[in-house]
Amino acid sequence: MIDLGLTKIALIGAVALIVIGPEKLPAVARMAGTLFGRAQRYINSVKAEVNREMQMDELRKMQENIRDAAATVNKTLTDDLSEAEQSLTDAMSEASDAYSAPNTWSHTPSAHELAAKNRNFRKKKLAHSSGLPIWYKRQSGRKTHIMSGAARVARYRPLSKSVTFFN
Repeated sequence: MIDLGLTKIALIGAVALIVIGPEKLPAVARMAGTLFGRAQRYINSVKAEVNREMQMDELRKMQENIRDAAATVNKTLTDDLSEAEQSLTDAMSEASDAYSAPNTWSHTPSAHELAAKNRNFRKKKLAHSSGLPIWYKRQSGRKTHIMSGAARVARYRPLSKSVTFFN
């Protein structure tokens, strides 16, 4: 880096004052400051872009590592699953050979059986989700209607009779 001390800056300022002149020196100093600021901003933006690229490279490497790990896990799971499936099919074939019973798992229900099952489901759902009868609610003390305070007072207020002191 350029090492600019106080004496070097003073020497540069004196030479600039002699060469440029006192009339144009403020405009040249402003222009130099503007150019110096632009250069700093450009350098900072380049540094930030390089940092972003480095971070993106790190993220890409991490993503690749995660993909490799996921592929490894997926492969081991599929291998284990196929091994378990093979052992299960072997056991089932041995059991079916031993008992020679018909396989009831592969039975597909007919359309008539499915319709009956749907009707039963609807009946059970209706019985489960339907509300309790009003007579049961009244008997067990549950409220059937919600009333505001003003409506309750108006409903249960006794009939107004003209009450006098001497009645």
